[in-house]
Amino acid sequence: MPHSVTEKKRVLSRLRRIRGQTEALERALEAGADCGPVLQQIAAIRGAVNGLMSEVMEAHIRETFGQPAGDDTQREARVAEMTGLVRSYLK
Repeated sequence: MPHSVTEKKRVLSRLRRIRGQTEALERALEAGADCGPVLQQIAAIRGAVNGLMSEVMEAHIRETFGQPAGDDTQREARVAEMTGLVRSYLK
């Protein structure tokens, strides 16, 4: 999670925009909108979520690898954590 005030505000702003997009999608579905615009909105939401994930992951990488590891065990744990995060991101 981004810890600086600026990064946190940026991430929260992204999240609020995503919430607005999902609420608009819900309204479109309730109104019986055509498939084309609905699919476009879903694609936009997916892109927005990917952008959010990327930003949070980037901050985490900076925090995790910005400081030297204390020892080999800590380094291996950091690498294992990042590998798991990247795998989940790419699914």
